[in-house]
Amino acid sequence: MSRAGQILDELRPGLSDDVLAQIPALVRVLGNAGRILCYGVGREGLMMKALAMRLYHLGRDAHVVGDMTAPPVGPGDVLCISAGPGDFSTVAALLSVAKNAGAKVVCFTSESNGSVPKAADLVCQLPAQTMASDAQATSILPMGSLYEVLMFLFFELLVLDLRDHLGVSPDAMRANHTNLE
Repeated sequence: MSRAGQILDELRPGLSDDVLAQIPALVRVLGNAGRILCYGVGREGLMMKALAMRLYHLGRDAHVVGDMTAPPVGPGDVLCISAGPGDFSTVAALLSVAKNAGAKVVCFTSESNGSVPKAADLVCQLPAQTMASDAQATSILPMGSLYEVLMFLFFELLVLDLRDHLGVSPDAMRANHTNLE
């Protein structure tokens, strides 16, 4: 089997019906959110930025934590975080700030028993190897790449369902795309 075929086989469990069954709850939370802020560290952070961008394309008030224009969170808002291995000190600190401000916290993770997911309001488990579990490597991809690729694909499926829920057309999404490229 080719490497590409192996990677596709490794991704299939992360896109199973059980995993995708988590999307409707996310659609409800994100569809009803005031502001949505996204955060992750490293490559997980890049995937969270990709999610924030698509949420913005959907017309949501979406931001990336750490950007100069990121607003404060409060009641009615949602902080979306990624803690693939279950804990990162910066992610844990931001979760605490958001909860103390009255915002809801959605955590994407591979390890739902970690301290960060346990403190979140809604946990979305994406079953894939992360940087923390690569010592017992099952993926041919290095470190946490399998989790990060799965995040991207899962987020795109989430966006499709959220788009339908919100009644946003592809043309309306495209109209929200930057013209400063």
